[in-house]
Amino acid sequence: MSFTQEFNLLLKARYPIIYITTIEEDRLEYTIRSCIKKNGNRGIYIWDFVEGYINNPNNNGIAKRNPLQALEFIEKITPETPAVFLLKDFNRFLTDVSISRKLKNLIRILKTQPKTIIIVAPDVNIPNEFIDTITILEFQLPQLNEIKKELDRLIQSLNQKIDNNVFESLVNSCQGLSLERIRRVLSKIIALNKTLDNRSIELILKEKRQIIYQTQILEFCLSENTISDIGGLKNLKNWLTQRAKSFSNKAKNYGLPAPRGLLLIGIQGTGKIINCQSNCK
Repeated sequence: MSFTQEFNLLLKARYPIIYITTIEEDRLEYTIRSCIKKNGNRGIYIWDFVEGYINNPNNNGIAKRNPLQALEFIEKITPETPAVFLLKDFNRFLTDVSISRKLKNLIRILKTQPKTIIIVAPDVNIPNEFIDTITILEFQLPQLNEIKKELDRLIQSLNQKIDNNVFESLVNSCQGLSLERIRRVLSKIIALNKTLDNRSIELILKEKRQIIYQTQILEFCLSENTISDIGGLKNLKNWLTQRAKSFSNKAKNYGLPAPRGLLLIGIQGTGKIINCQSNCK
């Protein structure tokens, strides 16, 4: 089930509080607005700690730097009005005794009204007292279709055409990046090369290296070796070259499952590569 399908289902089922983990607040807000627009008239109210409620001229600035007042505002909205309340930064206040008590009281009311609270946070941090009442929903990074749309939009704005194989490589390379990072690295590529081509992939990999470096846990090692640098193993290399096509979009659209790896089995010291040469045909 996709995020939008599950989100719409939770709204229809009147789940009182949905906790969505993501670092992409803007993209999440856009997705939620799209869901609400397609599935009926429902108001959306957005709050953050610094600005308070910001999307309605009549409510701008309400509950600024006051999370308790943000909950009281939800209670004041008429019971018959379907509404979604998107609360940013709110996960930081769940351990406060006044916020905790008010939220518990509010949950009883929300169960009978078409209102839903959405807490947006980069990670899961829920007190034990709310485990049974808060539902966690993960907002994944952009999938292939969304990345393709972003690249298509950029290509059209540049009024240029690129090779299909290059396009597929760019889409695959962008997987694992947020939409904001994808846009940023693409802007960097255009500023440097004036176009999208095979050189772009190297810059995208450098962006991924930056993300990994920020964790201070892993190290990104970029190998410049190719399959032709490996001596011998002719049958294995031919087999790998042929299977490379099964990772393409053409193979995926045809219905072929993507290979997940190659398992070499044998007793230690017996030369598993030799066995693979004779069997991988």
